[in-house]
Amino acid sequence: MPIKKRYFVYILTSDHGVLYTGVTNDLSRRLREHQSGSGGFTARYRVKRLVFWEETGDVHTAIAREKQIKAWRRSKKLELIRSTNPSFRDLGQDEPG
Repeated sequence: MPIKKRYFVYILTSDHGVLYTGVTNDLSRRLREHQSGSGGFTARYRVKRLVFWEETGDVHTAIAREKQIKAWRRSKKLELIRSTNPSFRDLGQDEPG
């Protein structure tokens, strides 16, 4: 039986409300990378708290969804986050993915 592929689209935020949208095939690893300060944007703006994520089995779907969310206005991104996480709790504490 083939191993199921997993891809994640996610949104991180900072204590100051900066949002970052990304895509990965290993959400736990990617969160550790963001939280350790590696990378440009997320390190510069201290974007470390996972507030939204969704999973798909298709890499092309994940990339298209990431691009779709990145093109949205901030208000629509906040609406998406609130739809599943109204308190903006750090979902990274739940060990997703």
